[in-house]
Amino acid sequence: MPRRRAAERPGFAARVSVRVRAGGRGEEGDGDRAFITELGRRCVMTSVASARPAPPAMVRLAFDRLCEIVESQSHVTLIAQRNGERVGFLLFLDQLPDEVTTLPQGFVAYMAVEPDHRGVGVGAALLAAAEGEARRRGLPYMALMVTEENEAARKLYHRSGYRTERRLLCKRL
Repeated sequence: MPRRRAAERPGFAARVSVRVRAGGRGEEGDGDRAFITELGRRCVMTSVASARPAPPAMVRLAFDRLCEIVESQSHVTLIAQRNGERVGFLLFLDQLPDEVTTLPQGFVAYMAVEPDHRGVGVGAALLAAAEGEARRRGLPYMALMVTEENEAARKLYHRSGYRTERRLLCKRL
């Protein structure tokens, strides 16, 4: 049986050339904030679990509030591009210690990838760039939260070395 390239095997996506840059810098950064807002609002429902359903308008408002909170403190904005087109972003806080141990960490506040560009390495490139920046800043850990039902994101994080540390439990009353 002939060997197939990874991109042809089930469960393996073709990897693409992704450039990750700091957001909002120079002429190239013009429009980053609008891109983040628009893509984040389109993707934010993947953060909502079936255990706690919420109206999309309310969830989009919560995303807008999250962006305001991130912007009001020390953070890093990363933009992923393919062929000069913005295809994803990652926002991480660099001065938010872990709430239990108080150890310093980078905390991924939000990451989104254009639906047509998922599964080809964009998210992995954003995570790798964020981790590199966190290391450069002397942060020993990177943390994030993900909805249990977002299997694709959980697989990406697992492949990138993230492990479950705590769980948020919810019960409808």
